[in-house]
Amino acid sequence: MSLEESSKVTRMIILGPAANISQPELIRKLHMMELPLTIKSTCYGAVVNGEESVVNKAVEEARNLDYCNVFTKDRGFPPGDPRRCRAKRGGAREGFHQLEKEFELLGFVSEALEHPKKVSLKKPTKVSVDTFKKIAKECEK
Repeated sequence: MSLEESSKVTRMIILGPAANISQPELIRKLHMMELPLTIKSTCYGAVVNGEESVVNKAVEEARNLDYCNVFTKDRGFPPGDPRRCRAKRGGAREGFHQLEKEFELLGFVSEALEHPKKVSLKKPTKVSVDTFKKIAKECEK
């Protein structure tokens, strides 16, 4: 790997199941940014590769298209890397099945982002026996 390639990062942009943008629209928007990126269309969205600041800008713009339904994660290898490219290796690439499982959860993550609820990390206290008996008697009536 050359020094130029080692300074680049790769991110996956993943469209959630309820995304208001299609995969071709995402790719078109990424190309319209005219950023110095390598953009690869994928079944789940896109893979972008380039200088970190440029990739981060593209990811931020993509997330702004549908903040609650566009997700991103690091990818350790650039698009087309022969160590991971399924065209060169055959079959699904390593990590694809993990991505499938993560995709199944994205609907829940989207819903949580769209409708945030206050949660408490404080452990609930136990109900005293007397209180429990009182509630039980009220339920019998």
